[in-house]
Amino acid sequence: MTSTFLARLHSPERPVIVFDGAMGTNLQVQNLTAADFGGAEYEGCNEYLVHTKPEAVAKVHKDFLAAGADVIETDTFGGTYQTLAEYGLEDQVYYLNKTAAELAKKCTAEFSTPEKPRFVAGSIGPGTKLPSIGHISYEELEQAYTEQATGLYDGGVDLFLIETCMDVLQIKAAINGLEVVFKNKGARIPIMVSATFENPQATMLSGSDIATLLTALQPFPIDILGLNCATGPDLMAPHIKHLCEQSPFVVSCVPNAGLPENIGGHAHYKLTPVELKLAMYKFVEDWGVQVIGGCCGTRPEHIKALAEIGSTLQVKERHPEFEPAASSLMSIQPYHQDNSFLIIGERLNASGSKKCRDLLNEENWDGLVSLAKSQVKEGAHILDVNVDYVGRDGVKDMHEVVSRVVNNVSLPLMLDSTEWEKMEAGLKVAGGKCLMNSTNYEDGEERFYKVLEIAKKYGAGIVIGTIDEEGMARTAERKFAIAQRAYRAAVEYGIPAYEIFFDPLALPISTGIEEDRENGKATVESIKMIRENLPQCHVLLGLSNISFGLNPAARQVLNSMFLHECMNAGMDAAIVSPNKILPLAKITPEHQEICRNLIYDRRQFDGDICTYDPLGLLTTMFEGVSTKRDKAEDDKLPLEQKLTRHIIDG
Repeated sequence: MTSTFLARLHSPERPVIVFDGAMGTNLQVQNLTAADFGGAEYEGCNEYLVHTKPEAVAKVHKDFLAAGADVIETDTFGGTYQTLAEYGLEDQVYYLNKTAAELAKKCTAEFSTPEKPRFVAGSIGPGTKLPSIGHISYEELEQAYTEQATGLYDGGVDLFLIETCMDVLQIKAAINGLEVVFKNKGARIPIMVSATFENPQATMLSGSDIATLLTALQPFPIDILGLNCATGPDLMAPHIKHLCEQSPFVVSCVPNAGLPENIGGHAHYKLTPVELKLAMYKFVEDWGVQVIGGCCGTRPEHIKALAEIGSTLQVKERHPEFEPAASSLMSIQPYHQDNSFLIIGERLNASGSKKCRDLLNEENWDGLVSLAKSQVKEGAHILDVNVDYVGRDGVKDMHEVVSRVVNNVSLPLMLDSTEWEKMEAGLKVAGGKCLMNSTNYEDGEERFYKVLEIAKKYGAGIVIGTIDEEGMARTAERKFAIAQRAYRAAVEYGIPAYEIFFDPLALPISTGIEEDRENGKATVESIKMIRENLPQCHVLLGLSNISFGLNPAARQVLNSMFLHECMNAGMDAAIVSPNKILPLAKITPEHQEICRNLIYDRRQFDGDICTYDPLGLLTTMFEGVSTKRDKAEDDKLPLEQKLTRHIIDG
């Protein structure tokens, strides 16, 4: 039946698929007693009814099927270990989920016909503990979903429904729990994800808006994405419209029968079947919503009205335009910047920042969060997070830092380490869509593919350095050859090209060593080759290596000019401190020319004697020059040095 469901979902006719209504609402109207639940200690545990009073659950299923529902949901919304443990039923997870699925399948068998097949969705709710808020660990949650999904799978569900989601990280744990089941069983079934947006904040409980949700989930192999619960269709409208315009997945809308009103201590829903039907017309006919149904407060009459839509309306054909981006829990950051480059703040990096190392060694987590916040003000788009520090537990440090930053800073993260275990520790607490920096072929293909595996599991973009088994590439040709090899491997593995950032690894041109003289030129040329031959990918650089050893003033000017040259070649992302980069207009033509000559190694010789060396000129030109204004000292400087200092300070 699973293949039948996908065939129906993706058929050329694009039929409206109607889900059932509220399980809880329609159990409540049966006036069940404590005895029906198996005793007072289980009262309120709807999931236990499939064992103690299955006929009550079957009645709900059959009433919705009779009303015309194409899909019914299992009575397993709270079927995880953690939720069932509240009733002392933690040892019944597999049994209750399997039993619920089998019961629903028996009901659909009574109503299915070749013309109108009926399907069962395995309902997986959010539980009562959210990982992004720190209620539960990612590992515990993934394991709980794996256990629940195994019972549903064995009970014969046609698709999984991860519903009423309040936390993007919770969704990732659920999806990966399902992936474990698919691997164990040797076959997949479709996945539907349905999030809940609170009113009036118009975000999920964890703070994510609709753009953040879509960006974080776009890399995952799901079939349907939409909204359910919390509100009626009117307040869902802007979110549904966004999904219809940008989501690559089939879009669903399963609203409540309006906002709940507290009357006599009970929730009441006032939206009538006709009002629900009329509200859904626009979603289906004008925007392209294909899956509809009812959540809290909806009765068989509501579903009957929706079924009438399914037999009369044509779903609008959608042409979504998704923009590749990274995201935090709260906002997205597109990879493409119209008038700039993707700025990746470098100050939260223990490998390159003494201040970061000191705060990390003191375990001053609040100080590290403040350091992250400061980069928001500086104009960074993404934050680089690197906790590599000899003698410390990097996995623990990454967990501590990222778990705090994600709830206090609005920028997405790039998790940076030479060890994949540290990057994965960050991904387990970062609910948005991160970048992973990095992987390469230095230790052979095993580590390269291990990082790709993690990126795919958590839906992350990936940075690939131009290093192979022979070491770090120095020439443009070798840099490109490694990038081309990695590009093919990553795309074949299932990583979209637009999620790949190549780092051609800028090496110093400031040492005076002969073999270093062409490092800048090689990097610029390799960028051109990558952009011209590897479609849709990105090029990222850590700029500061290029000027290693020079004084701060010279470094600032050289880094700024190198950035300019690399952007002209096609680089579109850089790890940099934005306040240490000068606009081209604030660098004198003379300094620009010297830096270009240094980058492209345009030395001049008379025989074996070097008559013009831009490195020497740059070094002497900025001797004693500071990158910080000191007005008291300015008056003591010659006019030329005052001018130079003014240019550097901006």
